[in-house]
Amino acid sequence: MRAAALLAGLVLTACAREPVTIDGSSAENFAASAEAARRDLEVADRLAFDRALALPPGRRSNERPEEVRERARRIYDGMTANQVVEMSR
Repeated sequence: MRAAALLAGLVLTACAREPVTIDGSSAENFAASAEAARRDLEVADRLAFDRALALPPGRRSNERPEEVRERARRIYDGMTANQVVEMSR
């Protein structure tokens, strides 16, 4: 009985955690926070998240990869992974 109560408490604690917000203040912070935010997603949404980071809105076909990363960093700053996925749909 105690084990069940302990397990239920752990589940509730894990569920109550705030989602990670993406920090676009620097390329390093963006990479670290995007990876942490990605862990908040269901496995099925992780591919959509990865695609959204690689192909942010407003991307031009002639942009260099570093310009695409900079665009993604600016657009997704302050968002959660779920918000990024929703925006990409």
